Amino acid sequence: MEQTILTAENGCAQLDAYWRDTRTKSVFLVCGRSADGLAVGRYFAVLPARLSIRVVRFSDFSPNPDWASAQKAADAFQESGCDMIAAVGGGSAMDVAKCVRLWRGGAAKLLAVPTTAGSGSEATHFAVVYRDGKKQSIADEACRPNAVLLDPSVLATLPLYHKRSAMLDALCHGVESFWSVHATQESQALAAQAIEMILAHYQGYLAEGRDGAVMLRAAHLAGKAIDITQTTAAHAMSYQLTKRCGLAHGHAAAVCAAALWLHLLENCERRADPALGRRLQSLARAMGCGTAVQAAARFAQLLDELKMEPPRIAADGLDQLAASVAPERLKNYPVQLEPAAIRALYREMCLVTED
Repeated sequence: MEQTILTAENGCAQLDAYWRDTRTKSVFLVCGRSADGLAVGRYFAVLPARLSIRVVRFSDFSPNPDWASAQKAADAFQESGCDMIAAVGGGSAMDVAKCVRLWRGGAAKLLAVPTTAGSGSEATHFAVVYRDGKKQSIADEACRPNAVLLDPSVLATLPLYHKRSAMLDALCHGVESFWSVHATQESQALAAQAIEMILAHYQGYLAEGRDGAVMLRAAHLAGKAIDITQTTAAHAMSYQLTKRCGLAHGHAAAVCAAALWLHLLENCERRADPALGRRLQSLARAMGCGTAVQAAARFAQLLDELKMEPPRIAADGLDQLAASVAPERLKNYPVQLEPAAIRALYREMCLVTED
């Protein structure tokens, strides 16, 4: 499905046209409270008066939404009689809206408005909800938004740490999609474009608040790449660093990717895998480097530059970390990871204490 990409220029004139083209009468808006302070939030607030489009808002969900809240949203949508679904927010709002469309949406279209330049969820056919405390991944074409509004003004109020972390999430999507066992020529082209855009513009974006439109586009392209390949071991191992050490998701994924990159280079040399070697060399070119070793070093230097410090973990927690990694995404990593190797990687990437 080809997505419609809209910009927020001229007071969201393209979005106005999209409502007319789709003959939208009422919108079921999934968003958090933070949307009230955004220009796009105010756009939806006056939509009934401006264009006579009814808006029904749903905000009864938390970060990392559970199955029950997604089901509650689906029921509310059905009761609302709306003919369009819209999500404004990060991954949580997107996941809830995707479940609404999948479970009850029928012919309703889904519009996504990402409020961070990172997750790329607006480009994918995946959704994540938690059931009985366990992560449930959903993959269905109905989860892919029909249209995306890229509005750089939503990035202006993000704290610097979260801007850095979200950017690293997008960069990790590009990196992981290169070494995923599901990599294709299309995914590599998308990932290369995303990586090149991020590295060319991240300093101005973080230091001066400009280039937000470029970063949103880069995150979207990286999302399209990971939609083809799926995430790999870096993401699989990152979730426990977020849960146990409090790192933001992109920060955790980048710490894992840095260690896994070196692990992959060592094992690629041992295995003499020409296909993987070629992909890692293509990744190096996207990173602006001559060799795969130099590319891994540049990635590690970027983490230092951004002051993304390694997490602290007690030595007796390493076994728990290794045992809690879900095996699903490990299958997408081109080298088999045994529990002992996972534990060793965690020890390498963390500051291990004895208390």
